Amino acid sequence: MHDDLTTEAANPGSADLDRLSTLELVRLINAEDAKIAAAVAAEDEAIAAAVDLIAARLASGGRLVYVGAGTSGRLGVLDASECPPTFSSDPSQVVGIIAGGDRALRNAIEGAEDSADTGREDLRELDLTAADAVVGIAASGTTPYVLGALDFARATGAAAIGLTCNDNAPIAAHADMTIAVVVGPEVLTGSTRMKAGTATKLVLNILTTGAMVRLGKTFGNLMVDLRASNDKLVARSRRILQQLTDLDAAAAVELLSRCDGELKTAILAARLGIDIPEARERLAAADGRLRIALNDDA
Repeated sequence: MHDDLTTEAANPGSADLDRLSTLELVRLINAEDAKIAAAVAAEDEAIAAAVDLIAARLASGGRLVYVGAGTSGRLGVLDASECPPTFSSDPSQVVGIIAGGDRALRNAIEGAEDSADTGREDLRELDLTAADAVVGIAASGTTPYVLGALDFARATGAAAIGLTCNDNAPIAAHADMTIAVVVGPEVLTGSTRMKAGTATKLVLNILTTGAMVRLGKTFGNLMVDLRASNDKLVARSRRILQQLTDLDAAAAVELLSRCDGELKTAILAARLGIDIPEARERLAAADGRLRIALNDDA
């Protein structure tokens, strides 16, 4: 079944993999990995359309839900978990679901991906609505768990986006739009944690970063909506505040403290010379978009 899938094909360039020297092996894997970015670039229009669709759903109060099994599921959970510290997004705004539940993040749950009904049920338990966007991640494009989840998403009225590493994969029939990043056969036949996994991570990076930029979570290329949850991020907040204002380090630390760590509030207060409550009001009126609150269209 599915013997014609590129992700399951043998790579002729690695037929003698176990006979290579370690250096030859490293160079071969790296050479294959170098093809991934071009494969992602070939899907740029589809990825951009997905970013706009996801941003629109998030802007209207919906959620982005990643659904996958195995490596695909883990990558979705990883990307979702990075959004709150990077963009101060509510943890419920971007959600990752993996076949077999959280235990599958560390342990292979055999057979978890084979049930379309389970995929549907997991989204039902999430109280999926028509306001949400679902990205079904399946390197093969055939995973029943993911196909069932996408079918449920469409029946609910949620946006259904398929992400696969095979052309003309079955997932396309279950999704409103499909991103097919064809990276070719793996160095280790069928090991889609390799090129397919890397391609998946690249696409997910773009989907969430792109959507959050569209939502005004950045100012230029600075993450002004970050949540300073550790020492590194506290220091980054202070550096960004200094970069965007004329405050010295001590003054930046003091203002951030008075703003309860709200970086955008601190930037606005310092740039416009207004008090903190007024800065918060201006941000709220601008729907949290710092550039609009600053009236800075340059």
